[in-house]
Amino acid sequence: MPGISGTGAVTRSTLRQQIADALRDEVLAGRLQPGQEFTVKEIAEQYGVSATPVREALVDLSAQGLLDADQHRGFRVHEYSVADFRGMIEARTLVTDGMLHALTDGHLAHLRPDDPRVAAALTGVRRRGEEAQRAALAGDLTVLIGYDLRFWRELGSVFGNPYLTDFLHRLRVQTWVCVVQQLRRLPDLRGRLWAGHTGLVDALSRLDTDSARAVLESYDAHALALVDRMSAERTSTE
Repeated sequence: MPGISGTGAVTRSTLRQQIADALRDEVLAGRLQPGQEFTVKEIAEQYGVSATPVREALVDLSAQGLLDADQHRGFRVHEYSVADFRGMIEARTLVTDGMLHALTDGHLAHLRPDDPRVAAALTGVRRRGEEAQRAALAGDLTVLIGYDLRFWRELGSVFGNPYLTDFLHRLRVQTWVCVVQQLRRLPDLRGRLWAGHTGLVDALSRLDTDSARAVLESYDAHALALVDRMSAERTSTE
C-alpha cells in the first residue's frame, strides 16, 4: 500500500479521511478482498502513521458498510451477496425516481439549464461522463470506477441536496464493491460495462425527465443483468 505521511500541516481529521479514501480504493482495486482481515496495527504500520486516525478511518468505513468490525480480531472487508446488490439497486431507483418526479413537478425550480451556473455544472458533469464512457468501452475498470463515482456525485450535487448526494454516493461505492471482484476475474470487459452517462446529462439538460428515466432504467437493468450473469458464470465453474 502507498504511504501516507502524518507529519506537517496535515490534521488528524484530514489524515483520517485520507486513510479511509485510500482503503476504499484498495477494496475497489481488488487488493483488499471480501473477507480479508486486518488489524489497526497492521494498517498503521503499512501507512506509517499512528493508530488513532487509522482506527477512526476503519470505524468510518464500517459505518459505510464496507468493513465489518470484530472486537477480538480487528476488521475485515464486508462480503456482499447478490441479494444485497439487488437491494441497493432498488434503494437507488426509489431515490432517483423521486428526484425526477420533483423535477417534473417543479419542486426543483433552481435547476434551470439556462442558468449559467447550472449549465456550467452540467458541462463539467458531461466531461466526467465522457471519460467514464471511454473507460467503459475500453474495458478499463479502474479508470471507469473513478470517473463513474465522480460523475454521479457531481450530477447529484446539481440537484442541490447534499444529503441525497451523500446517500447515493455511498450506495454507488457499495454497488461497485459488490461486483468489482467478479468483474476483475473476467478476461475482457469491453462491451460489458454500462456507458450511458452522457445520454443522461443531455436529457437533464433538456429537462426531458422521460428520457432521463429511460436512461436510468437501462442503467439499473444493465447492472442487474450483469450481476445475474456473473453469478451464473461463477456457479457453473464451481
